[in-house]
Amino acid sequence: MTDAERPLLGKRALVTGAGKRLGRAIAVALGRAGAHVAVHYRSSLAEAEETCALIRAAGGEASSLAADLADRDACRALADRAVAALGGLDLVVPSAANFERVAYDQIDDDAWDRSLSLDLGSPFALVHRATPALRAARGSVVFITCASTTAPFRNHLPYVVAKGALAHLMRTLALELAPDVRVNAVAPGTVLPPESMSSGALASLVRQIPLGHHGNPEDIASAVLYLASAPFVTGQEITVDGGRHLSKAELSP
Repeated sequence: MTDAERPLLGKRALVTGAGKRLGRAIAVALGRAGAHVAVHYRSSLAEAEETCALIRAAGGEASSLAADLADRDACRALADRAVAALGGLDLVVPSAANFERVAYDQIDDDAWDRSLSLDLGSPFALVHRATPALRAARGSVVFITCASTTAPFRNHLPYVVAKGALAHLMRTLALELAPDVRVNAVAPGTVLPPESMSSGALASLVRQIPLGHHGNPEDIASAVLYLASAPFVTGQEITVDGGRHLSKAELSP
């Protein structure tokens, strides 16, 4: 690959929840673009090592780091360990999330706290601790929010509220950390339908998408890569949903 095809050559990135699914796709795309990626996982070492192998096969460098992001101190320690392992940080992508389905009448304090902690509190703790390294590198943060921040859906209220707050956190941090650190977000639409979703429900959902199909993790990874490489973009949330936000239809996965 040419240097133009590897816009993150020599950059150092931390991606949380990178052992599988969306986090893996993001980590591999960053590695392919030339980054040395710290692959965070909670307990699935084998899956994290698979991600590392994919990154190395794509021409990048990778290191795996374990942490339970439900613990704020562990989040801060993860930032410290990533800085130590990589020799600094140019990019943080807090991808790990708790997409918990819970009916409104069944929401209790534990359900509320699980989502608000992992989907909002932990990303802030991680970025807050990583800020000195990001400032030194004039780096950036790309949060993973959700299309539900503009079109909320039912049965995931704590998650939707946390992701909405995360989008506002992104905009606020973009002001707080400018001009040294850029802060943006990618809001995925339907890219990884729940495994429990029936084929009929998925077909109904796809009919609400103007582009006529659901996306894939690589679509989100491409948007993250763009934001990580765009020096004059901050405070932006890119919605990657095939235009579904234009339909005004109720989202009910």
